[in-house]
Amino acid sequence: MISRRVRATCVLVLLAATSCTVDDVTDGQAPAGDGRPALAALDDLTVKGRAGRDGYDRRMFGSPWPDVDGNDCGTRDDILARDLDDVTRDEDGCTVESGTLTEDPFTGATIDFVRGGPSEVDIDHLVALSDAWQKGARTWEPAKRIALANDPLNLLAVDAGANRQKGDADAATWLPSHQPYRCTYAAAQVAVKQKYELWVTEAEKQALARILGDCPDTELPQGDTPTTAPPEFSAPD
Repeated sequence: MISRRVRATCVLVLLAATSCTVDDVTDGQAPAGDGRPALAALDDLTVKGRAGRDGYDRRMFGSPWPDVDGNDCGTRDDILARDLDDVTRDEDGCTVESGTLTEDPFTGATIDFVRGGPSEVDIDHLVALSDAWQKGARTWEPAKRIALANDPLNLLAVDAGANRQKGDADAATWLPSHQPYRCTYAAAQVAVKQKYELWVTEAEKQALARILGDCPDTELPQGDTPTTAPPEFSAPD
């Protein structure tokens, strides 16, 4: 069986380590690319110095994991259901009770997830919210920050330990140890920063360019969710 994670990787980048074919990509888990290389899109990003972290609070991006898309499930359960294999749900049809993270993108490990068990799977913000705050989000309306925090393009189920090691680092200071995922990771960083008009530092741009230079045909993933959350959601001023 080819995992959801591998099928997503097939869509975003052709890696020599995989045996993916077009026929393998059948479940639509990865955002559809528009054919444009992520390396080219990187050149369109504004380059500026990192602003201060002053004023940052997770609550500025809304409460964690609301049902922003209106499907009656919170964002966390949406991403778990998207990224895990062999998912089981609660009687509510929404809460993910268990599943398997096959080939964790950050470490390459396979991780069994059980709700209420050891905290081994996190939902990572690929572009960390604190990093976004320091590169443009500080001045946004709350609805845009909430949209970023819940955008599937910016979210990924990953190994909890690796996610906590990453913290709010950008690509200049942290990359997944799992080498085959790095091109996809870099492309996703570019895609999120382009979609939300966030800037990059010079060191960050150089790091992303080095990664994507080894896979220049990696497509820029696309996400079609709005960059403004519905009006019923709010965050503190």
